[in-house]
Amino acid sequence: MAAKKDPEGIKTVAQNRRALRDFSVLETLEAGIELRGAEVKSVRDGAVDLKDGYALVDNGQVFLLNVRISPYPQAGRDAPDPERKRRLLLHKREINRLYGQTQERGFTLIPLKVYFKKGKAKLALAVARGKKFEDQRETIKEREAQRDMARALRRDHVGAKRFRR
Repeated sequence: MAAKKDPEGIKTVAQNRRALRDFSVLETLEAGIELRGAEVKSVRDGAVDLKDGYALVDNGQVFLLNVRISPYPQAGRDAPDPERKRRLLLHKREINRLYGQTQERGFTLIPLKVYFKKGKAKLALAVARGKKFEDQRETIKEREAQRDMARALRRDHVGAKRFRR
């Protein structure tokens, strides 16, 4: 996947599109990722799979689980495990707040995207609640209604141009 650069100098490397479909996102925050050696080069190449990833608050620290960062081909034998547990870098009060939300209200922490900001690898982490099947159908209906309205507006606009002459 080719990385895209925003005007603010943020280079998006990987996105979790499935998360927005399966979860209702309530809040997002930025966290640093603790990477080892050649993992940084793999992330720069876009060799990141966020599909089944989630984060967990454990013993005052936040860890990223089930996120695969493929080994860098030129790393040799020293490449770390592609699916290892990675620590996320957050402030203590953010960690405490996330712990409270995940314990009391039944929310979960899911990764939305991995990007580089000022040369540092960052992760957009979302506090989310899983959507029920009915909620997913509702989202699909809303999206289809938006598409139909856009089509109707385009059709009317094109028709109006044709009859002006």
